[in-house]
Amino acid sequence: MKKCGPFCRNIIACGLLIFVLSGCVSAGSTPNARFYMLKPLGEEEVTQKFDIPSGIIIVVGPVKIPQYLDRPQMVTRDEEGMMNIAQLERWGEPLDSGIARLIIEDLNLILPGANFEVFPCNFAIPLDYQVIAGVMQLDSNLQKDLVFVAQWSIIDADSRKMLFTKRSELVEPIDPHSYSGLADALSKAVASLSAEIGHNLSLLANRPKKGEN
Repeated sequence: MKKCGPFCRNIIACGLLIFVLSGCVSAGSTPNARFYMLKPLGEEEVTQKFDIPSGIIIVVGPVKIPQYLDRPQMVTRDEEGMMNIAQLERWGEPLDSGIARLIIEDLNLILPGANFEVFPCNFAIPLDYQVIAGVMQLDSNLQKDLVFVAQWSIIDADSRKMLFTKRSELVEPIDPHSYSGLADALSKAVASLSAEIGHNLSLLANRPKKGEN
């Protein structure tokens, strides 16, 4: 068998060097994905708190989202209503889980006397109420507003009877007109939804029981 001479070895070495360098250039030029989280209310942002009997336990979830939103990428619409999927702008957690988490974090401030569990949970716990929600619409035009529509219900955890249901339609300006502004707008919309939920949970929990005046 012929041995590879110096010239042959140089050609091979040059080829390997070019291959490695091209790989480095390709890897270095690939943009990095950016991840966004929904942010809960701060204590100073809570405009109203509601009374609720101490020890009430509320489970939040499931929160269902449309299939077109069930992806890591952030979804927007352009001026013509076309859907855009941003490959590099992504949610830091599944959007349905993020909305459920945010509702619980906001309700912890809005209903300071209550205790919360996230669905699915141990139903051996003596739960009082369950909040379920479905996102019917989440349209985001980065140059305009975020439109957030949710159908939600409060269920008696023991009897499984629906006690209250409502369709909430919320609009928040996207400011700044960017993906970070979109995440902030959705956080504010969920905060408004949480305030509605908290108010009605308080009304239900404080209503007189049968036989009481």
